[in-house]
Amino acid sequence: MDPGSIVFLFDVDNTLLDNDAVQEDLSAHLQGAFGAASRARYWQIFETLRTELGYADYLGALQRYRLENLDDPDLFQISFFLLDYPFAQRLYPGALAALAHASRLGSAAILSDGDVVFQPRKVQRAGLWQAVGGRVLIYLHKEAMLQAVERHYPAAHYVVVDDKLRILTAIKEQWGARVTTVFVRQGHYACDAAALAGFPAADLTLSGIAEFATLGASDFLASPARSG
Repeated sequence: MDPGSIVFLFDVDNTLLDNDAVQEDLSAHLQGAFGAASRARYWQIFETLRTELGYADYLGALQRYRLENLDDPDLFQISFFLLDYPFAQRLYPGALAALAHASRLGSAAILSDGDVVFQPRKVQRAGLWQAVGGRVLIYLHKEAMLQAVERHYPAAHYVVVDDKLRILTAIKEQWGARVTTVFVRQGHYACDAAALAGFPAADLTLSGIAEFATLGASDFLASPARSG
C-alpha cells in the first residue's frame, strides 16, 4: 500500500451494522426457546464476561451458560442462530456505500474488537469482508494495536470511524495529527450521556453512517480542531 495514501478504518458494531438490533433478536430467540429467566441469565453472564475480557463474547457467554445447563440439547440451536444469523440484513442504510466511497478516496479496511470466531463470522456474513477486499483486522483492544495497524496498512493519514468516543480519543492521543476521528452517533453507546462524559468531541461527528458518503477527501484531511 502506498504510504502516501489515506486509509479509512471502520468499526463494525453500531457503526456499519446495527448490533443493538442483533441483540434484540437474540433476546427474543432466547426467551422464545427458554423463557425470560434463561434469557436474563444469559445476558448476565454476557456482561460479566465482557467486564472480564473487555469485549463482547457471545459464544463464550453461551459456553458458560451451557455449564449451568449441561443436559439441554436445545442449546445447540442458539449456536446455529448466532453463526447463521443474516447479518447483511442488519447493515445500516448507507454502510456499503460508505465503504465504497472510502475506497474511492483511499483504501478502506475494517478495524474491530472481538473474539476470534464469532466476530470474523459476523463481518463475513454481513458482506463487509468482501466489501473491503479482505482488509479486516480484529483485535481484543484495537486502540492498543495501532503499531500493528500501521504495519498492515501504512499510510500518511488515517481516518477512524467509530461509535465510541472513548476509543476515538485513545487513538487520537496516540496518532495525533496523523488521524482524523469520525464519531457516528448510532447505537446505545453513542447516545449514552454517561459513556460520552469526559471525552472530547471527535474531529467529525455524523448523525449516521449514510452521511459519510457526502464528504470529500478535504473534509477528512483538514482534521478540524475538536471541541468539547
